[in-house]
Amino acid sequence: MTKILLPNDGSATSARAIEQVLQRGTAGLELHLLSVQLPVDGNVRTFVNAEELNAYHLEEGLSELAVARAQLDAAGVNYQQHVLVGHPADQIRRYADENGFDEIVMGTHGRTGLMHLLMGSVASEVSEKAKTKVTLVK
Repeated sequence: MTKILLPNDGSATSARAIEQVLQRGTAGLELHLLSVQLPVDGNVRTFVNAEELNAYHLEEGLSELAVARAQLDAAGVNYQQHVLVGHPADQIRRYADENGFDEIVMGTHGRTGLMHLLMGSVASEVSEKAKTKVTLVK
């Protein structure tokens, strides 16, 4: 069984990464969708308790994974889904390492605009630093 991690932010390139995996064929694959949410910083924690914050991150993550889940459901493919909070590239690499994934398949561009400039390219950072094989899809 080959374990593939599919980091996904709901973007068109994330959808193309899933399409590429589906085109390869899914026999013998164990697929995992991953959404990484940015932590809420500042004074928000003064007004919102940890339980509410966790629920918010989970809701946002599952919302980002909706298109990916629909793609895999339509293809009749089994998968697992996960939502983490933190720096996206760090969380993707850590999760892949800790869970013994054989490959990470992800889009080259996800979030755009100011967030992309502030965060840098998540795909580039993952591909440069990951111990796991990384396949980038344009």
